[in-house]
Amino acid sequence: MNSIISVLIAYNQLLFYQIQHLLVFIAKNIPLKSSKYNFTSPKYNKLTVDKLPVIKKVEPLNYILLLEEYQSKHGKSLKPIKSRGKNPVSSDCVCPRCGAPHTYIYDNTGGRGQLLCKICNHRFIRGKTDFKSISLQCPYCTYTLTKKKDRKHFNIHKCTNKRCSFYLNNLRKLSPEDFDEYQQGKHKFKLHYIYREFTINFFKMDLTSLPKGATNLTFRNFSPHIMGLCLTYNVNLGLSTRVTARALYEVHGVKISHVTVANYAKVAASIVKPYVDNYDYKPSNYLSADETYIKVKGVRHYVWFVMDALKKSILGYQVSNSRDVGPCILSMRMAFSKFKEFPGLALKFVSDGYTAYKLAQQQFMLQGMDFNLIQVIGLTNDDPVSTKYRWLKQIIERLNRTFKFSYQITNGYGSGEGSNTHVSLFVAYYNFLRPHSYTRWEPLNSIPELESIPNMPGKWQKLIELSQQFILSKQVS
Repeated sequence: MNSIISVLIAYNQLLFYQIQHLLVFIAKNIPLKSSKYNFTSPKYNKLTVDKLPVIKKVEPLNYILLLEEYQSKHGKSLKPIKSRGKNPVSSDCVCPRCGAPHTYIYDNTGGRGQLLCKICNHRFIRGKTDFKSISLQCPYCTYTLTKKKDRKHFNIHKCTNKRCSFYLNNLRKLSPEDFDEYQQGKHKFKLHYIYREFTINFFKMDLTSLPKGATNLTFRNFSPHIMGLCLTYNVNLGLSTRVTARALYEVHGVKISHVTVANYAKVAASIVKPYVDNYDYKPSNYLSADETYIKVKGVRHYVWFVMDALKKSILGYQVSNSRDVGPCILSMRMAFSKFKEFPGLALKFVSDGYTAYKLAQQQFMLQGMDFNLIQVIGLTNDDPVSTKYRWLKQIIERLNRTFKFSYQITNGYGSGEGSNTHVSLFVAYYNFLRPHSYTRWEPLNSIPELESIPNMPGKWQKLIELSQQFILSKQVS
């Protein structure tokens, strides 16, 4: 019996010794915490945005003037080309840059398509008649980008150079398993440099147009106080138009239809919107942006918000039926217009890791408006950037939850006009009427004319009156 116990004790000691060695091996070679995905792999390059290309401007020339310049500089005329190859240049071929005839054009590649003008040294493809004064080049190898795809609002240009350093570097990063997958389906990977050229100028779109159906305020059956009550119940308390109509009847004895409530909201939104969008918010240099989804006629739409992360005011907003870069740029334009002087690189713009913000930053850079884009990725602080700026991202998430409280009672919007109306009124309420703990339960932006009014319906009436005065002042000026 004693011998069996001794053997078991010795066996247990051997197991403990092996477990100790395994723990040491795990601690040295296997990290206890690792990211779910390896975003450094080129397999996930589709989630990134490449830097801007090199824009090369080529001015059109006149071959007659160039020949005269050559004559005066060298004291002799430039001789035409005596073609001796098997593929002579056709007589109808002219240089697309300077207009030189075929007698001054080389067959530069032995009949493979490329031609060279002897006068202006311009290379072009046989049969090409149009001349592009601007060409896009890869920033890594200066190879001219090739247009690959036409999308709804942008064109995709790609660097097809197999010797490009960007392509070779991504190719070397592929693991053996990823390389085998790349050989089977190259469309799944993004190894070449890609640039998206937008065909719509989002910086010329009007941001201050009134919504459809905007009219003046006329009260045939009800007083302005009833309209203030409708807005208070509908916007402040987050009641639907039908529940608002029922509350007015059961609480105040006012019999009103939900259609009239909706019309009051639509007209109030059209009048208040210019005042809200042009108010001097004096924003700080910390902005935060995010998008959240809504339903319009059962179809998913998106609301984009850009807010002052320190002063909490909503500076830019946009409702869109797609989650692309267009509405992102428009909401950012609306927010940046609040600056009397754009802060440039002093501005810290915080968003999530969605690529639309990176594309929007590139478009603003082309307009000479560069800023620091800080993308907080994920829900946990797995990198130093997320650890430092997570609190700024949480502020915009808190705004989304506040907006969803007023949106959920609608069970989705019945039209795009209804969504624009509700968002405009929500921004007006959030910026000027809603009490916030940040300002000791006072509105974010203090308007002296509203401070002396004791009730919320009166505040709505006064805000509408101030908005009307603002619109009239703009029309006079």
